[in-house]
Amino acid sequence: MTKTNETCELLILETSDIHGNVFPINYGNNHETNSGFAKIATLIKEETKNRENILLIDNGDVIQGTPLTYHYAKFLSDKKNPMISILNHLEYDAAVMGNHEFNYGMELLRASVEECNFPWLSANIVNEATNEPAFGTPYFIKEFPNGLRVAVLGVTTHYIPNWENPSHIKGLTFVDTYETLKKWVQYLKENENYDLLVVSYHGGFERDLTTGEPTESLTSENQGYQICKEIEGIDVLLTGHQHRTIATTLHDIAIVQPSFNGQALGKVVLQFKFLNGKWQVINKATELVEVTDDTGVQEDVLALAAEFEEKTQNWLDQPIGEIKGDMKIVDAFNVRLKDHSLIEFINKVQMDAAGVDISNTALFHNGSPGLPERVTMRDIVSNYIYPNTLKVIRISGQDIKDALEKCATYFTLNDKKEITVNPSFMDPKPQHYNYDMWEGIEYVLNISNPVGARVEKLLRNGEPLNLTAQYDVVMNNYRAGGGGDFEMFKDKPVIKEIQTDMTEILADYFLKRKTVEASCNHNWKVIS
Repeated sequence: MTKTNETCELLILETSDIHGNVFPINYGNNHETNSGFAKIATLIKEETKNRENILLIDNGDVIQGTPLTYHYAKFLSDKKNPMISILNHLEYDAAVMGNHEFNYGMELLRASVEECNFPWLSANIVNEATNEPAFGTPYFIKEFPNGLRVAVLGVTTHYIPNWENPSHIKGLTFVDTYETLKKWVQYLKENENYDLLVVSYHGGFERDLTTGEPTESLTSENQGYQICKEIEGIDVLLTGHQHRTIATTLHDIAIVQPSFNGQALGKVVLQFKFLNGKWQVINKATELVEVTDDTGVQEDVLALAAEFEEKTQNWLDQPIGEIKGDMKIVDAFNVRLKDHSLIEFINKVQMDAAGVDISNTALFHNGSPGLPERVTMRDIVSNYIYPNTLKVIRISGQDIKDALEKCATYFTLNDKKEITVNPSFMDPKPQHYNYDMWEGIEYVLNISNPVGARVEKLLRNGEPLNLTAQYDVVMNNYRAGGGGDFEMFKDKPVIKEIQTDMTEILADYFLKRKTVEASCNHNWKVIS
């Protein structure tokens, strides 16, 4: 029996946004990185050594994100999911649904959930028909041998319908995260007996944690600050989604967010004293345990994915075509200032697949190397890193102009009146994928002009674009749904959906033609 004034300690470890990274490599070049589940497993082993009370939680976006998981989903999904095998092997207590869990479709997701030895938590993702949680349970309570009872409640950003392919989330409702948490925290207070409440939220913070100033447009995608400020009774908030490194407290709530791709482990240590017949928290400490050059790999974790990795590497090295000319990227920033052969190529492929003559795409990340003379699948996935599909939506000329004005907010001028990236696209999370470049129109963005008046020229076939006319435009499914706050695209008529992943479409384009000629018609530029 626990005695008054006895003490104990609880260790909470969190992974989040692992994004399918098992091996510590960059798939673009196979160079070693300080990331991945095999190294995170080493940190987990070191941190849990000689500990009695341990809670291990994955906070979402675990089954998608690398060529390994893509190749598994496309070609080997009849086998057990290697990411789930690793979670089971490491004896996770629970996982929370992330937005990218849905990327490979509901059939694969449900099969993956069935393989788990632990519950998936997401109180605010419910079945449309029954209004009941769609995956497992909203929460669970873990009781330790000394009687310490910890409740863990899981929620997910409800913004998923703005990004995801509708067929992947059919029959689901995504309820407001904040409102759901308020309801379930109150339910737990009234109906359960526990000593600590942990909320694992696949979402982040909409305000600066120190000043409270907004750090993004208040779309409700991230509600962590409001949750901490307004919902009483939460002791620990595990976060993710934004790929940030956070270890702090806010309104006496311990908060961690452990970066992404398995670069760090979120750690919360709580000390308790048994007082008045209950374990009570007397201290909270937060920390991020980072993967370093000295962090070894756990061979047993690598072994669980070895078969899939070998087949993935063989697939990546398949030659698929050649390029006549230059599609390599030297400077990602310059690619976004004026038309580039790689961007023109991707837009041309999209237009070819969709049968339309206006398209937009983004350069998704600054590490994009472009395409070499001899192209393999590895080169494709190094540049096109998301499992996007395509949609053709019917929009007005005014919508196109509004979208270009939105894109122009990616830039600002520094003290020397030089064009630079707007800090809001860099912090708290890089959002280079929210700047599009267009083909099928001609335009100039002048960053010296005020925001909202930067489209200085906008032509179609050499004539001013008719702002009242309707145009069919192809873009990725994320953007077509309004993702990235492109509100002008939301709820527009969908003329065509192309359900093939863009990586496949790009590869097929090469396979059919064998040789592709690099071209650049210089139809747009950014000036100051």
